[in-house]
Amino acid sequence: MKPVPAADRVLLDHMRQCIDRILEYTGGERAIFFRSRLVQDAVIRNLHTLSESAQRLSDALKASEPGIPWRKIGGMRSILVHGYLDSIDTETVWVVIERDLPTLVDAIERMIRRFDSGAST
Repeated sequence: MKPVPAADRVLLDHMRQCIDRILEYTGGERAIFFRSRLVQDAVIRNLHTLSESAQRLSDALKASEPGIPWRKIGGMRSILVHGYLDSIDTETVWVVIERDLPTLVDAIERMIRRFDSGAST
C-alpha cells in the first residue's frame, strides 16, 4: 500500500467544508438556490474550490474511491472557472448539489476515516 501525502487530509477537509457551506447556503432547497444570485454565486465559488481541491488529491487516494468521477469533478472546475456567469447552467449546478454531492460526501468521509485510522488507501 502506497503512503498518501499528508496534504490529502487537508484537501479532504477543504472539500468537506465546501460541501457544508453549499448545504448551509441552500438549506438543501431548490427554491432557495434559484431565488438568489448571491446564493448561486456562493455555491459556484464553493464548487470551484471543491473541484480544485479534488484535482490536487494524490492519485493513490483517488484510486481508493474508483466510483467517484474524479475527471468530471475536474471538468466542472474548468467550466466554473472559464465560463461567464451567464453561461453557467444553474440547473446543472443544482443537479450536482442534489444528486452528486451526497455520494461525494460519503466518499470523503470514508477517505477521512481511512486516513485517520492509518489505512489511507
